[in-house]
Amino acid sequence: MAVGILYAGWASGSAQITEAGALTLALGIAIQNFPEGAIISMPLHSKGLSKARSCWYGILSGIVEPAAGFLTILLASHIVSILPYFLSFAAGAMIFVVVEELVPEMAEGKHSNLGTIMFMIGFVLMMILDVALG
Repeated sequence: MAVGILYAGWASGSAQITEAGALTLALGIAIQNFPEGAIISMPLHSKGLSKARSCWYGILSGIVEPAAGFLTILLASHIVSILPYFLSFAAGAMIFVVVEELVPEMAEGKHSNLGTIMFMIGFVLMMILDVALG
């Protein structure tokens, strides 16, 4: 939804929204979809599904994002007044998942430093994309 809103704002000629800003967000979400798809695919393969079928299910799990982005672009002019609430809810849900689930698991076990380093690399990568693409 966030990508769809940014592209709809850019297409409408909003001076505050640049194509590079919309691209930055789209790239960030695309990057985070790779491990998300792996999280779906790897357990399916370990339970006996073929690599191809497991990969296909992982890809299908992310198909809702571009579809929702295009739908949001089409409906943007009709739902402008409630978009801040939708986006706030989505951001809050993501922050909740990270704080509640990912950070505690990342800090457990003997390889906790690797998780922390990868978190930092991901953060730096997003900051580089934000600065480089506007």
